[in-house]
Amino acid sequence: MQDADLIPHLFRTEYSKITSVLCKLFGIEYIETAEDIVSDTFLQAAETWGLQGLPQNPTAWLYTVAKNKAKDFLKHQAVFNQKVSVELKKNETHEEEAEIDLSNTNITNSQLQMMFAVCHPSIPVESQVGLSLNILCGFGVNEIADAFLTNRDSIYKRLTRAKEKLRTENIKMELPDKTEINCRLETVLTTLYLLFSEGYYSTSQNIILRKDLCIEAMRLTLMLADNEMTNTREVEALMSLMCFHSSRFEARTNSQGEMVLYDDQDENLWNVELIEKGIMDLNLAYAGNKLSKYHLEAAIAYWHTNKTDTNEKWESILQLYNKLLHLEYSPMAALNRTYALSKANSKKEAIAEAEKLHLDTNHLYHLLLANLYDEIDSAKVKSHLTKAMELAMTETEKASIEKRIALLL
Repeated sequence: MQDADLIPHLFRTEYSKITSVLCKLFGIEYIETAEDIVSDTFLQAAETWGLQGLPQNPTAWLYTVAKNKAKDFLKHQAVFNQKVSVELKKNETHEEEAEIDLSNTNITNSQLQMMFAVCHPSIPVESQVGLSLNILCGFGVNEIADAFLTNRDSIYKRLTRAKEKLRTENIKMELPDKTEINCRLETVLTTLYLLFSEGYYSTSQNIILRKDLCIEAMRLTLMLADNEMTNTREVEALMSLMCFHSSRFEARTNSQGEMVLYDDQDENLWNVELIEKGIMDLNLAYAGNKLSKYHLEAAIAYWHTNKTDTNEKWESILQLYNKLLHLEYSPMAALNRTYALSKANSKKEAIAEAEKLHLDTNHLYHLLLANLYDEIDSAKVKSHLTKAMELAMTETEKASIEKRIALLL
């Protein structure tokens, strides 16, 4: 990783860890203070490392500076001395008074507690997801706006109101009981699914694939899977889905950062260990009685880890999409279903189904139709590719589509 990319990467991976630990210490009602301390730590890192070069252990440097800033704040803010240090004041050693535990165990526990705190039922669901992306995953306001397909001001107001709720409702940083965990888990999983999707299908920062977001989503999901109170069949299914998708990371883009279509991917670049873990998690997920969208999407992703082009494969994928759309309809799932339909039945049947969707403002819709019209109508192939290039969100996508148009000439 280049030096210029290190601080953004560490911000993504460490910001939420330190914030969660400080919130556990201060109380979640002081979340903005915790965020200010962590943000100030990263600002100091940018300034110091730019002048003096990278420290030997950048993560340890961040933890040390954050600890010192938190200790300094505890010493100088009367409200914190009254709330946080009442018992600790009995000890004459001020250094012990403000000890900040940034051990791996406490970080894990704090983040797990934070997941469920921000998914408290008193906070509207859309605000729960946005707040989780902001606090747990380090998303900025603009990135959250991209994920929700809305504007920056709306997200800013939503986050502000949600943080106010954390204060006024006196929400605790703790794992709720088993019944309440099950009630809140759906929103937690939605957040992690959205985080992984933002990384895997990213349209922000002009990058098609952002592995750091996907890795962070997998880390947080694994955290749920490793805790007996939060490890459900839905968690196993989501973990399986992430493993199957991430197994094809290296094959999914070329050296120019352009997307490589599934049929053109080099299977030798697929990660066999992740596929095997995905299969293991999928088997565990299907051991239960409940069938979620994560089960169905993971099963679809499983079939894509085998490039053998058989009718059994595509018929199985088609039926899984039918179940998924019945369970929870989405335009993109309907669009993906038409590709499976083309492989299981025929391109003409798939074209008829795809055109009923009328997703004219989505570049993926036009890319699919271009593929379906291949060897049927070359004029429509070019027309849809041209439209897809106009609608594509990233420069790498535009360049890739432009190459395909050039090959038609």
